[in-house]
Amino acid sequence: MDCKIDIIPRLLHFKQPAGTSRGIYTTRKVWYLHFTSPDFPGRVGIGECAPLPALSCDDLPDYEDILKRICRQVEKEQGMWDKDVLCQYPSILFGLETAIWHFFAGSWALSDTAFSRGEVGIPINGLIWMGDFDHMLSQIEKKMEAGFRCVKLKIGAIDFEKELALLRHIRTHFSSKEIELRVDANGAFSPGDAMEKLKRLSEFDLHSIEQPIRAGQWEEMARLTSESPLPVALDEELIGCNTLEEKKKLLATIRPQYIIIKPSLHGGICGGDEWIMEAEKQHIGWWITSALESNIGLNAIAHWCATFNNPLPQGLGTGMLFTDNIEVPLEIRKDCLWFCK
Repeated sequence: MDCKIDIIPRLLHFKQPAGTSRGIYTTRKVWYLHFTSPDFPGRVGIGECAPLPALSCDDLPDYEDILKRICRQVEKEQGMWDKDVLCQYPSILFGLETAIWHFFAGSWALSDTAFSRGEVGIPINGLIWMGDFDHMLSQIEKKMEAGFRCVKLKIGAIDFEKELALLRHIRTHFSSKEIELRVDANGAFSPGDAMEKLKRLSEFDLHSIEQPIRAGQWEEMARLTSESPLPVALDEELIGCNTLEEKKKLLATIRPQYIIIKPSLHGGICGGDEWIMEAEKQHIGWWITSALESNIGLNAIAHWCATFNNPLPQGLGTGMLFTDNIEVPLEIRKDCLWFCK
């Protein structure tokens, strides 16, 4: 099919600074892909390429040049591409996949599910950004007032004792049946002190901890997943495992309790499908999370997520973060993401 792909860079601005263990985000650079074809006049498909600085394996200084070259090649190949080549550029692959998905769907309802028909919402966790004690406590209280039953806290930026105090405060007022707690260390613990910290965290009846130590330490991570009193979920660990064989090897070696799949980081939609397929074969739990995409990327991830009927709360509450977001019919009601048909 003859096609044309226009690349539109955008700088998005966070409503409030987003604190992570890698620093504070105030802006977010993304590239929108507009896919058109003379065979379908007037129709356009929009995808989003959004690599995360200092995290994505394709966060490269010449990213935009690579994106242009790949898009010109896809045009030359009439809308086709080599997945084995593009898997090393997961954010670009995700943008292309979702642009074409949107193009053929003809609307923001990308799949035929109860979610896309506006009949059900997808349960999501409330995200608590890093900050000082008072700021994090304020966020927690607002999420609880909004009706969230699963809250995820980013930890590793302030004093560990203060982070424990936050968790203690929550558990003093809400049992694990009332509020499910997840924590994300973003690799902040060292292999030497991780187990002791996991033991202390386990006192608060947490659902899981994401990426307790820095990615790339498979042997140490495998030891933690086998001995930890707290279920371990892998996130950054999945970055750069681009082939199915690499995915199989990582899961078989580390044997995590959960993996967290972010299409922009972990191989696009097709790579995410591989992660899910292999995790289920190895009896490993999983959930899907956005990676600070705007509503364009979030909408695609949500519609993909809805095809699986995973009952766990998903990490899809990030679409309302920007002052200059793209209008898409998504809405958060209490602790669910809804598509407003």
